[in-house]
Amino acid sequence: MKKPIVALIYDFDGTLSPGNMQEFGFIQAIDTTPERFWQMSDELAKGQDASNILSYMKMMFDEARRKGIHLKKQDFCDFGRKVEFFPGVLEWFRLIRDYGERKGVTIEHYINSSGLAEIIEGTPIASEFKRIYACSFIYDEKGEAIWPGVAVDYTAKTQYLFKINKGIMSMRDNQLVNQSQAEDKKRVPFPHMIYFGDGETDVPCMKIVKMWGGHSVGVYDPASEKKRAEARRLLKEGRVHFITPADYRAGGRAYRLTCAIIDKIKADYDLKAFVPAPK
Repeated sequence: MKKPIVALIYDFDGTLSPGNMQEFGFIQAIDTTPERFWQMSDELAKGQDASNILSYMKMMFDEARRKGIHLKKQDFCDFGRKVEFFPGVLEWFRLIRDYGERKGVTIEHYINSSGLAEIIEGTPIASEFKRIYACSFIYDEKGEAIWPGVAVDYTAKTQYLFKINKGIMSMRDNQLVNQSQAEDKKRVPFPHMIYFGDGETDVPCMKIVKMWGGHSVGVYDPASEKKRAEARRLLKEGRVHFITPADYRAGGRAYRLTCAIIDKIKADYDLKAFVPAPK
């Protein structure tokens, strides 16, 4: 029997990192504070009745230009190197892959984020992901950001679940993802997905994964009672199956929970071999 593929899909801000990625270098570079930056972004979105995602991307572009900074991919990658992570994140992906190998399961990690792909690509964990689905800019001939290329809001995030399901790596594809495909031909069935998120922007993905037989996990910053309460609410409302502190060290709750889910996925996969084929 071939190995089943198990996809672990992560939001980024608040899930793997304790803050918004713009707060680890970019906001300092434009000489403002996180509070002021997000206030300006929210005011722009409200005043124009616009997308919060496109508004923060425009605000990044405008504020950088105001400071004489011409953003290039390398600049974003430099900011990415300053991003901080929850305990255990740097070792987590290898730990889970090793566990999957011992259990006869192929583990794949994915990012599904409303943050910037270019910043994530500069982090030390970028190479751990099979695909990073996130916002990005369009660049001119000088390599400078000039326009949003991809904007991923809380509902747009759901399309990437279906791309993972069908094995589609392209951000721009809107044809293959909508084509009908037999369940047994899909590369990663929904029951083989584990989705990790921390809040409201993850709810549509959490609900879809849960509804289609996958596993949704709400994570929270253990240092924040507000985040803990939000996770408990998600659990009470049936948005997630489980909640856990965002501590990814070996032996912790997140690790033990993920290993248990992988065990269940593998057991369910093996049991299918005993189902009689239709005559």
